[in-house]
Amino acid sequence: MPFQKLLYLAAGLGLLYLSHRTYGWPGVAAVAGGLTMWLLLHFNRFMTVLKRASERPIGHVGSAVMLNVKLKPGVTLMHVMAITRSLGERLSEEGAQPEVYRWRDNGDSTVTAEFLNGKLVRWKLERPETGEAQAAPATSSPADPGAGGPTP
Repeated sequence: MPFQKLLYLAAGLGLLYLSHRTYGWPGVAAVAGGLTMWLLLHFNRFMTVLKRASERPIGHVGSAVMLNVKLKPGVTLMHVMAITRSLGERLSEEGAQPEVYRWRDNGDSTVTAEFLNGKLVRWKLERPETGEAQAAPATSSPADPGAGGPTP
């Protein structure tokens, strides 16, 4: 169990203990009600994210470039699902670490994200080669006479 989860559990139990020492059983009931409300808020957010994700195709995102800009190291898979509003296309094996997911937009640009223990560690934006970029000549160096720039 990760340290952060143990910390949440210890904080909850500590609050229950302190409320009992200070206010007795009515205090325990009040803190237990607050903790239950906190858990229900997180459950409600989780269900909302999954409901929105179920209404879109797997691995689809509106704009891969915008997703690339919004990603930060350490965010959870649920946070990325909330941003994309879709489940990612799984590229890794079931239960393997790191988990690798891919999202694709209508322009065939993709974002491939790697999650280690549920946290984003790295991602990569891949954009397709356009016909214009393939047909364009190689860029010229400043030493070339036809490269432009000031003339003597």
